[in-house]
Amino acid sequence: MSFSPEVILVLFIGVVFGCVIGAMPGLGTCVAIVVCLPFTLQLEPISAIALLMGVYGSSIYGGSISAVLINTPGTPQSAATGMDGYPMARSGKAAQALGWVTTASIIGGLISCLALMVAAPQLAYLSLKYGGPLEITGLICMGLACISSLSEGHHIKGILMGLAGLLLATIGNDPVSGEMRFLFGSENLAGGISLMPVVVGIFPLAEVFVRIHEIRTEQTLIPVRCKKIVFPKIAEWKGRVTNLLRSSMIGIGLGILPGVGATASTFVSYTTAKKFSPRGENFGKGEPDGLIAAEASNNAITGGALIPTLALGIPGEPATALMLASMTLHGIVPGVRLMADNPTVVYSCFILLIIANFLLIPASIIVIRAFGKIINFPPPILLGLIVVCSLVGVYIPSGVFFDVPVALAIGVVAFAMRLYEFPITPLLIGYVLGPQLEFNMSQAAIYKGDLSLVAYVGSSPLAIVLFVVAGLFLFTPIVKSLFQAVRS
Repeated sequence: MSFSPEVILVLFIGVVFGCVIGAMPGLGTCVAIVVCLPFTLQLEPISAIALLMGVYGSSIYGGSISAVLINTPGTPQSAATGMDGYPMARSGKAAQALGWVTTASIIGGLISCLALMVAAPQLAYLSLKYGGPLEITGLICMGLACISSLSEGHHIKGILMGLAGLLLATIGNDPVSGEMRFLFGSENLAGGISLMPVVVGIFPLAEVFVRIHEIRTEQTLIPVRCKKIVFPKIAEWKGRVTNLLRSSMIGIGLGILPGVGATASTFVSYTTAKKFSPRGENFGKGEPDGLIAAEASNNAITGGALIPTLALGIPGEPATALMLASMTLHGIVPGVRLMADNPTVVYSCFILLIIANFLLIPASIIVIRAFGKIINFPPPILLGLIVVCSLVGVYIPSGVFFDVPVALAIGVVAFAMRLYEFPITPLLIGYVLGPQLEFNMSQAAIYKGDLSLVAYVGSSPLAIVLFVVAGLFLFTPIVKSLFQAVRS
């Protein structure tokens, strides 16, 4: 199924599109995924997953193209790439820099795929073997608790946004009793607020509003001209393989931890490589070891972040939260039963992510040749196309025009939240995980006959452990930031 011509074609389109959007400064992975969501609704499940995996696996790499050629990372994950990539490009070695970047990205991504294939099924098996309704509730609470770590520097605001997402998910009918709640006199809210308006409002529309707000302060970007890639020879890898493997493992390890993200992983790998590399004094001057460390790590995080996402339904970063949301749109329920109920989808994710990494080679050649024209595309036209595609994508799945003003309203609110430094990803996580939390809590309460659930929690040691871990996830970043504030 994964190797059918249609699926491979869709996957390649996703890889090229992800590279293009990733290379555009200010857009990034989340915008690329959301723009693709409406198109996935017209595809078979495997083809839809192929499109999303192609975009997810390539958009981070796309950000490195602009980091090397114009010293402006297209995605935050590529910030460390420009430290050595741009000086190398300025010295007339842009093609070689892109070669190192592409090779390290592919190898790091493939290593992470192997980790995903080994770890995710085992983790899901343990979850199914020992997971009842309350234990699943504990896992969902762990996913919600990751909101705190995803809100670095703004923990209280992040928790408030997560609560707002949970409240947003309660609009419409109760999943257990079927009663209507919070309709505010509007029959259009009887089925709740659809997922597409929420996703589109939070990410592409809010991003467009932010770009419009910032566009007057931007300087004209003059890229280094480069129309080809020169891949490094095998002899040039002498003494660099250890750095490649170490950086890939750092990316996988930090990717598994919810809330750490690719940006932090990249800088951890970069600083570690600088410390242990025999060429550490050349970092920041165009050293390939710096490119290898940054790119192997930020692409290895894709497989690492998908491990808790596919096995437990716990999103570790905004992009994987969107992957959960997109699966929900296709009737695939994320969580601990995903690998048991939809094994075809899960194993297709493994295979498609591997193929996507190999497809980076032809996609990178195409995008780099066109980069000069892409970066000079008039921003008003580009942003206008994103808005039109997003709103059309909101309307087509449901055929209900009410969803369009809802998406615009959520986009305006998300834009305002970003201006006041409220993290918006927790809103999506709360909204996606809210119905599952309510349903599993209700199941546990009905099964035990105790709505308080206190007695049930006490009878399950695993549930106690999960809730304690969720509490640590939630409060540790807050306590740590308060402790740092007191010390300073």
